[in-house]
This record gives sequence, structure tokens and C-alpha cells, in this order.
Amino acid sequence: MIKAQFSGDSVSSNFSEAFSLYERSRFGEKVGSKIEYLLVEALFLIETVKMEVFIGSKKLDFDDLMKKIKKIDKDIDTKYAVFSNLRKKGYIVKTALKFGAEFRVYDRGIKPGDDHAKWILYVVKENEVLKWHDFAAKNRIAHSTKKNLLVAIVDGEKDVSFYEVNWKRL
Repeated sequence: MIKAQFSGDSVSSNFSEAFSLYERSRFGEKVGSKIEYLLVEALFLIETVKMEVFIGSKKLDFDDLMKKIKKIDKDIDTKYAVFSNLRKKGYIVKTALKFGAEFRVYDRGIKPGDDHAKWILYVVKENEVLKWHDFAAKNRIAHSTKKNLLVAIVDGEKDVSFYEVNWKRL
């Protein structure tokens, strides 16, 4: 089991199990002598009983960590629903902030570093309004980075529907 520390707005571990899981499943990112995790990754690893997260010597359970993260990111539960859904299906999910999106998604069997992400993923709540100009901009970013646009729509029960958008020449 990975033992990790929550500090400020990040979760990290220098345990050998963290490096082992990174090599197998690409959870986290190597940063110096430790593995740093996205907050959604830490939640997922707690839920799947692969990680224990501490603040100092106090162990946090899933709900404790979720409450702390909600102070940093009010939409974490929506993002977590999407992340968890994809990871349980075998996809590797990484941040895509430099693309202005929530996540990059790698096709099953592809690890970051071996090939590029197939999708750039935007997370939307079902009651949010997405304007056509915003949608077109998201599609253009995906196209210009040679990725497909994937939109995840999350309903009030945290069920997720995925829509893939592709360019088509006529």
C-alpha cells in the first residue's frame, strides 16, 4: 500500500510502492525523488485501496480528502466521476491544463511517453451552458494538437456520458 502526504494542494509519496505503481499503471508523475499525484488520482487510489493519505500523522479517508479538496476545487466531485469512470475502463488519464482542458486520455494499452494521448477531454455538468463559440474553440484545440475532442457530460447522479467529436472533410 502506498503511503502519501497531502500538503497544500498536492499529494505525493516517496515510497517504493508509488514508483512501482507508476511503472505499471502510470499513476502520478515522477518529480525528483517522489511521485506527485493529481488530486483525482489520490482519491481514486484511496477508493481502490491502493493508497493511504496523511496530513502529518493523521490518516485521511476518502470523504476527509474529498472535503479538503473541495476547498481547493469546487468541481472535484464532477471531475472525479469522469476520472474514475475512465480509469475503471482501463484508460490512462492525465492533466491537460496546458491545452485548456481537464484531461488527456490515452487509449487502452498506451502509456504516456510511449505514444500521444488520443483525446483531449472537457468535463461539463449537464445543466451548464456550452456556447457554440466555446465548443468550436475546444474542437479547434483538439484538432491542432492532433487529438480527438471528447466531452464528458456529468448528470446530477454523477453518471457520465461521453461524446467524441471528429472533423470530417466533405
